[in-house]
Amino acid sequence: MKKEDQEKTKDKPLVDIVTKKEIAKIGMTVSMGLTVLSAFNLRSRFSKNLHIISGAALVGFSFYHNSLYDKSEKKPTSIKK
Repeated sequence: MKKEDQEKTKDKPLVDIVTKKEIAKIGMTVSMGLTVLSAFNLRSRFSKNLHIISGAALVGFSFYHNSLYDKSEKKPTSIKK
């Protein structure tokens, strides 16, 4: 029985693709909010560093979110008549 359970857990990922996409969207939202809020007060050193770090996090989450989508699933860009 233990070997069968181990084989089942090997095939199943810890987090499914929908949850990964939601985590990426939440990360993009939070980092965008921090980027916008820190832009109001760029005179302090803390705010400048927060602005740069949250901007880099936004780029990272965007790239991660984009990599979660299958490249073969292209949506049509124009409607054929």
